[in-house]
Amino acid sequence: MRITLTILLSLFLFFACKEKTKIVPKKEDTKRPVLWKKSNPEEDDKNGGLILPDSFSAISVVDSIGPSRHLAVNDNGDIYVKLREKEGTLGNIALRDTTGDGRADIIKKFGGFPNDGEFATEMRIHNGHLYFSTEQIIYRQKLTPGKLIPETNPEVILTDRFPLRWHNSKSLAFDKEGYMYVTFSAPTNACEDANSQGKIKGHMPCPMLEYLGSIWRFDKNKLNQIQTDGELYATGIRSIVAFSWNDETNELFAVQHGRDYLHNHAPDDYTEWDQAVLPAEEFMKIEKGNNFGWPYSYYDHFQGKKLLAPEYGGDGKLEAKEYTKPLMGLPAHWAPNDLLFYTGNQFPDRYKNGAFVAFHGSMNRTPYPQAGYIVAFIPFDNGKPFGNWEVFADGFAKTDTIATMPDAKYRPMGLAQDKYGALYISESKEGRIWKIEFKGDKASFGAQQLKKMELLKGKTYIKTPDKVKDKLKS
Repeated sequence: MRITLTILLSLFLFFACKEKTKIVPKKEDTKRPVLWKKSNPEEDDKNGGLILPDSFSAISVVDSIGPSRHLAVNDNGDIYVKLREKEGTLGNIALRDTTGDGRADIIKKFGGFPNDGEFATEMRIHNGHLYFSTEQIIYRQKLTPGKLIPETNPEVILTDRFPLRWHNSKSLAFDKEGYMYVTFSAPTNACEDANSQGKIKGHMPCPMLEYLGSIWRFDKNKLNQIQTDGELYATGIRSIVAFSWNDETNELFAVQHGRDYLHNHAPDDYTEWDQAVLPAEEFMKIEKGNNFGWPYSYYDHFQGKKLLAPEYGGDGKLEAKEYTKPLMGLPAHWAPNDLLFYTGNQFPDRYKNGAFVAFHGSMNRTPYPQAGYIVAFIPFDNGKPFGNWEVFADGFAKTDTIATMPDAKYRPMGLAQDKYGALYISESKEGRIWKIEFKGDKASFGAQQLKKMELLKGKTYIKTPDKVKDKLKS
């Protein structure tokens, strides 16, 4: 099939290589951090506004540092956050608590390099280095013991030479063998042919899959790489932001952002309700060579099947059995933006090695309420999901019916764990960060303490909407 010049220009023309940028090291506050204690000396009266299982408590580490993406916590308690900055420099922020109350009292911006678009995302600490990403570049900076701000110049690990595009976040994962895994998401719903007449059709084969809609693997220590220096690890994955290596099982996992617009693209086969609740956000275990089927298929979690996408002849019934199925399907359009496997001992035992998922919240379930805006927990047993997902943290939206995304006050975005096992959550609208700890008897924690969280699944932004009763009036 002939591809239009527009697609060629927007997706396959390479940018010139970017030179490695440098920062000028600057002197920072010399106060030594106070190691955060296993219990905070005081708690927010209402858990920082969050709803948590009984015996959990939360405080606000910082209130509003600006729209924040992923975060990482060093062993000494210092917190590093990637900011969503559209332009300029100083796209990273560092936080330190010097009083031991769990709240940041030193806040410093740093990073003398271009921000490259508005979806800079990653922030990870790995083997004594701070890894962070703009839309186009993955940097690494060695942390200096005792110093809040890294004093070394940032190294460029990888440059994405494609133009800026939709779904251009770069999430990272590291295995135990020296490899770094990077997401290269696709900028369309279904690799649509812009010249389609009538029912929208997709390109067959989809040319984007040569480089995009995939996971690539790189040498984490090699500098100044481009995409072709790595290897294609898995494909057929539309968009990934929630991405993590599970050290317990020694496997790679992700939660995919599923496609949109089933009804818009095929109104004879899909209703507005179908479009609001399909397809699933796919919780995946990713192995080398996997093909999860994007853009040719999607996962219907109600039927438990991979179905052929309407742009490729599907009608909501035709199966696509040749593609890798997810471990489980999660609610549609909830926008999973971070994934963390809990390895601490501070929480009750049922949480050990289970998965936390930060759901950023939907934007396009109209005419039904938007949904998500929570942090969920997925129990694991023997390295696999066990049972259904649970509401772990609620209260971000501050309203029950979210007609449009701006109605939600906060959007959970990033997850991190400290050395003591406390959980941290960042959000992307104002830049608030919460620290969550368990305060009760771990041995007696169980169904009774979780009961109120199960009731939250009846909220309009969590439940599956009723086809008639929950349809919003225009």
